[in-house]
Amino acid sequence: MASTDQRPAPADRRWMRPRRFDRNLIVIGAGSAGLVSAYIAASAKAKVTLVEAHKMGGDCLNFGCVPSKALIKSASVAQQMRHADRYGVQSVEPRISFSAVMERIHKVIAEIEPHDSVERYTSLGVEVLQGYARFIDPWTVEIALNGGETLRLTSRAIIIATGAQPVVAPIPGMEEVGYLTSDTLWDRLRHRPEAPKRLVVLGGGPIGCELAQSFARLGSEVTQIEMAPRLMMREDEDASSLVEASLTADGVAVLTDHKAVACGVGADGKWIEIENAGQKRRISFDEIIAAVGRTPRLKGFGLEELGIEVDRTVQTNAYLQTLHPHILAAGDVAGPYQLTHVAGHQAWFAAINALFGDLRRFKVDYTVIPWATFTDPEVARVGLSETEAREKNIPYEVTRFGIDDLDRAIADGSARGFVKVLTVPGKDKILGATIVGAHAGDLLAEFVFAMKHKHGLGKILGTIHIYPTLAEANKMVAGQWRRNHINDFLLSLLERFQTWRRG
Repeated sequence: MASTDQRPAPADRRWMRPRRFDRNLIVIGAGSAGLVSAYIAASAKAKVTLVEAHKMGGDCLNFGCVPSKALIKSASVAQQMRHADRYGVQSVEPRISFSAVMERIHKVIAEIEPHDSVERYTSLGVEVLQGYARFIDPWTVEIALNGGETLRLTSRAIIIATGAQPVVAPIPGMEEVGYLTSDTLWDRLRHRPEAPKRLVVLGGGPIGCELAQSFARLGSEVTQIEMAPRLMMREDEDASSLVEASLTADGVAVLTDHKAVACGVGADGKWIEIENAGQKRRISFDEIIAAVGRTPRLKGFGLEELGIEVDRTVQTNAYLQTLHPHILAAGDVAGPYQLTHVAGHQAWFAAINALFGDLRRFKVDYTVIPWATFTDPEVARVGLSETEAREKNIPYEVTRFGIDDLDRAIADGSARGFVKVLTVPGKDKILGATIVGAHAGDLLAEFVFAMKHKHGLGKILGTIHIYPTLAEANKMVAGQWRRNHINDFLLSLLERFQTWRRG
């Protein structure tokens, strides 16, 4: 994503700009970025059309955040039943109906679906068209409606919010074995009475780790294959090692530093060949999930014909404008983060700049971006990690508090993990925070707020936290920072003063 503050170059003069426009704004894509953009435009009384080719709610509702978290919850309940004796309750091996688990997931999607529905957005004043959109020129969009008709609309501004799709590694034989992705598995496995007996998960990032652990807890024999030397390479090693240990304890065979070189079908069924340190071996499986990442949807919209660069993302400036200032991009298609909450964050800037950019423009603010991986334990981070600080030669101090020493975590039987905060040397200014543990994604919010509003650890320390709660871990790490910065000379003076007071 480009970071220039300058306005994009003028649009190619070969197109004739309309004198009048059918719409103030057209939004292509009804995922998080598209929905928020359309909502803001309608709130500003703009005439806005939202075009979606597939399902309202986009990837997050239908294939990503919502179904995966529902799956994680069912898997967590099964695991709690297996280890109920830790709480003085008799353990039992759960009887899992995988089809019932999948039906619950689809019910969760259906329950949330009205929030993102055509009916809701129509009631808000948004015109919703279901079909495929393609640029004819910088101001004209042709929409091939799902009903068969074709419609052309002109608009003063257009936002591209077409999202992303799973990456499938170019491994020979992948098509032959019939791979699954995080998009397709929810329907393809929906009516299975049992989870796949032998499952291979390709990828050691957040999606791969969440799926590997969940399927293992639901009864699959899971092998997770990752080319990198460890899982979750975006996080510090201490965080990823805790996750790997947890996955291993749940029965996942984690194979890092392994490259998948081929797939196929033989007499004994499907197989994948992997390579490590020059040695190759084959693993048999029943299903394989490709979870090596996601790539923006860029093809088929006519962007190249407009001269808009589409390398790995749509190239934009700091205001989310493309080569044509009135065409903007938001969400996964714009980068640099593939996160639902960032897509919604970008959408505000894209919509405001699209509607009012001639009067005033706003740069997107990426200074405080949080994210979480919902494994058990969860991993949540905002700001710098230690790895990033070292790579960028940014001076820092580390303060750490072990959650194994937290009263509520001990009572809950979740006493594992840590809170780690990076600060400016000698100061309480927060550069970044990582939490590994139960409900880490929720606990991180306090650090996100503190960083956003430039509060230091001293403010967190001076805030009353309810006892006993997991949130006390945040205050504990702030207290640890304070203890690490006690002035020995002042302490000596204080001791002498108290001695004098005793007479």
